[in-house]
Amino acid sequence: MWASTCSKRVELALKLKGIPYEYMEEDFTNKSQLLLKYNPVHKKVPVLVHDGKPIAESYIILEYIDETWKTGPKLFPEDPYERAKFRFWASFIQQQLFESFQQSSDKSGTG
Repeated sequence: MWASTCSKRVELALKLKGIPYEYMEEDFTNKSQLLLKYNPVHKKVPVLVHDGKPIAESYIILEYIDETWKTGPKLFPEDPYERAKFRFWASFIQQQLFESFQQSSDKSGTG
């Protein structure tokens, strides 16, 4: 099964922070009721469920992890300006990857 890079990003953050978690595989062609319940808006992974409350979108999940668990290394800079630069580059890279993937899918006829 194809692995979600966004999910892998969250997995890596959880491991870096030493946070135990349960990984659940999702079939993208037949989305589970659990996924639809926890992410009814976008209906996609990743979703982190903490204390019964779902958090969706990988970048938002990373911020939540960093703010909630103080153990392990910081995921984001403390300084607001440095954090803003970090957000800019993270967004830029994500957009570039998406556009590259989209162009490659269009050329191969799978998009």
